[in-house]
Amino acid sequence: MKQVLNKLFSYQSLERQEAREILSNLASGKYNQSQMAAFLTVYLMRSITVEELEGFRDAMLELCVRVPVDEFDAIDLCGTGGDGKDTFNISTLSSFVVAGAGQNVVKHGNYGVSSFCGSSNLLEHFGCKFSNDISRIKNSLEKSGICFLHAPLFHPAMKNVAPVRKELGVKTFFNMLGPMVNPAFPKNQLVGVFSLELARLYGYLYQNTDKNFIILHSLDGYDEVSLTGDFKAITRQSETVYNPTDLGLVQVAADELSGGNTIEDSASIFRKVLRDDSPLQHKEVVLANAGLAIATGKSLPFEEGIAEARESIESGKALKAFESFLEANA
Repeated sequence: MKQVLNKLFSYQSLERQEAREILSNLASGKYNQSQMAAFLTVYLMRSITVEELEGFRDAMLELCVRVPVDEFDAIDLCGTGGDGKDTFNISTLSSFVVAGAGQNVVKHGNYGVSSFCGSSNLLEHFGCKFSNDISRIKNSLEKSGICFLHAPLFHPAMKNVAPVRKELGVKTFFNMLGPMVNPAFPKNQLVGVFSLELARLYGYLYQNTDKNFIILHSLDGYDEVSLTGDFKAITRQSETVYNPTDLGLVQVAADELSGGNTIEDSASIFRKVLRDDSPLQHKEVVLANAGLAIATGKSLPFEEGIAEARESIESGKALKAFESFLEANA
């Protein structure tokens, strides 16, 4: 590791295979915690390359517990996190709206690292019991149209890295990897990223897969469509900047997206949106992200996807999907 660190500190980059081997060594406990911490923080100070990101991804996918649910043709809605915005759980909420609209969802998530309330924190608060049992996962999809893959159960080799990430408490390249390493290998994916640079890297990598994807970045720094201003959407066919009004939605202020100070605060927002009893700003942001996911999964125009998301909330189907999910995962 000393040689690797010296190489990185001198602004040299890793080859794809070299990056794959290093991450495999990290996972198998070949490095001590100080070495791991130094390696993880390098990418806060210098840009990651396509080859490095590919190599890290390759290792994670080789080591994961695979989830064979191809028959559900599901989509994942996953942000990198690490944008420092402390919004409410937009992608998790949007996932249940998407499921309510009839598009199966295989949601990959974890406890918060750079925020206090990740998707796992929130769903655990509601009583969800995490499992990597394939029959339970398929039952959840059949009963509610959505399953949740709690990352540590599917990436067990990462147990050596998890304590270091938690102690650091800042985004690392694992934030960049999260959406790429869903163990169900979904063919459909909505990805939110925290920077334009990472959006470009993701766009390049996803063009070389068979995924049906949309990559989102709000230009004022959010890893999702925040409706606080313009956002960029990258698909296989195009790269376009949109304004909230282009989607028929309202523009919102940054302070209207706060997730609060506790998990209970986040849970309260979650319930209100699904019950269609939330402030307009919360509902509109969820409609934007869920609508784009529905449009991606069903190959619809964005406006039609947003209309289906609205119907999912207002008809109670999104709430029903959430209640059925909790029953299946109790």
